[in-house]
Amino acid sequence: MNAKLRKTPLHDVHTALGGKMVPFAGYSMPVQYPGGIRAEHAAVRTAAGLFDVSHMGEFIVRGPQTVDFVQYLTVNDVSRVGVGQAQYSALCNERGTILDDLLVYRFQDRIVLVVNASNRKKDWRWINEHAAGFDVELADDSDHIALIALQGPASEAVLAPLTAVDPGSVGYYRFAEGEVAGSAAVVSRTGYTGEDGFELYLPADAAVDTWRALTESGEAHGLVPAGLGARDSLRLEMGYALYGNDLDEEHTALESGLAWIVKLDAGDFIGRAALAAQKERGVTRRLTGIRLTQRGFPRPGYPLVHDGEGVGTVTSGVASPSLGHGVALGYLPVAAARPGTEVGVRIRDRVIAGRTQRPPFYTEGSIKR
Repeated sequence: MNAKLRKTPLHDVHTALGGKMVPFAGYSMPVQYPGGIRAEHAAVRTAAGLFDVSHMGEFIVRGPQTVDFVQYLTVNDVSRVGVGQAQYSALCNERGTILDDLLVYRFQDRIVLVVNASNRKKDWRWINEHAAGFDVELADDSDHIALIALQGPASEAVLAPLTAVDPGSVGYYRFAEGEVAGSAAVVSRTGYTGEDGFELYLPADAAVDTWRALTESGEAHGLVPAGLGARDSLRLEMGYALYGNDLDEEHTALESGLAWIVKLDAGDFIGRAALAAQKERGVTRRLTGIRLTQRGFPRPGYPLVHDGEGVGTVTSGVASPSLGHGVALGYLPVAAARPGTEVGVRIRDRVIAGRTQRPPFYTEGSIKR
């Protein structure tokens, strides 16, 4: 293992469980455990899985102009977010292309921005560069916060005995502050799997005890530890985009399927002018879901073919464990991106037939909206 890789507070737990550790976003992270990715994936769909996502970054914004500043930084409308609520959003540059996607948590006295680990340094520089002129204080608390994701239809039953917070009272994309397994925590009903579940933010030194308590509580419910492999297949079945694969600085928020979070009527924000102009003239390409109708594994980088011509490449793809066929995301010209259009994936010397589809591909999830 590369000595320069960082370790989450749960690293030793993963190795003791037999986790296969791989480099990811500068961290040593478990891609799977001995039971395998398919078993972990199935457990999350039917029972519960436990993920370590402590590599994510957490930035704290405080001060009289906190809301104004985050409104300027992000494309969504922060003014509509109440205390105790989370919002999915994105940071864009002046061209309207995506620096990162993130979650915005609004507390009574602060806003917390949860960013991707791979973009933490870049995001931190960007946010600080644009803080001039705003009466705010910024802090990077990433190294002091552990993040554990409990996902699956049994999540509420697993969590309930460990906290005085009533998990059933926490709505989708809402959060509560309380204790979990004796430690102060933020209990957030969010996740990246398409299943009901919670993301638990807690002090880094409480991570191991909390993980063990959740594991013990979950034993009767079929809970298993789950790694990056299952996280990827679960999010892809939902069509959730991943930064670095599907989202990047080469594509705008409108091209990337994020028009639903771009609030052009919410006042000025970085990238607004470019996005407004693009909306006016129309996009020429769009991130699109593709469902294979023949057997095949659509890996990232494979060419996409429409009417015998190359029209793009797969940005993310997987042989879906839940559905039994390949699903993928990729940027296509708008004419080929229309739902139901025949688009194939070139796998070695064959074009595997497929059809565009608006995600999610998997529609039986247990999310309680």
